[in-house]
Amino acid sequence: MTIYKLLNYFIATVWFANGLFCKVLNMVPRHQEIVARILGRDFAPLLTKAIGFSEIAMAVWIVSGIYPRINAIAQIVIIATMNVLEFILVPDLLLWGRFNLLFAFLFILLIWYNDFYLRHKPFQQP
Repeated sequence: MTIYKLLNYFIATVWFANGLFCKVLNMVPRHQEIVARILGRDFAPLLTKAIGFSEIAMAVWIVSGIYPRINAIAQIVIIATMNVLEFILVPDLLLWGRFNLLFAFLFILLIWYNDFYLRHKPFQQP
């Protein structure tokens, strides 16, 4: 198995775990609290689950290999947008506070490296 595929599965696993365990199953209530503070308490449980299912769908899309460049761009935009909003609006609810933005940036770099560099290397099999 190539490094590209291994990283792809790792990235998909991050999306899947965050979607299923943290949001759909609400095993990390802090995620629902973040949604409540940003989007409002009334619909927070429903919106948190919807976000979770969307993250699971992202994991499936990653593994499917369909339109990988569009997928990578979508991931980067979603991660950047979500983390900048959280950085500004709810830093007190983040696992590492404002340092979450650093980890988000590193994850964005990993996605970029995997899809825009490794995927096109001659020795890699897409």
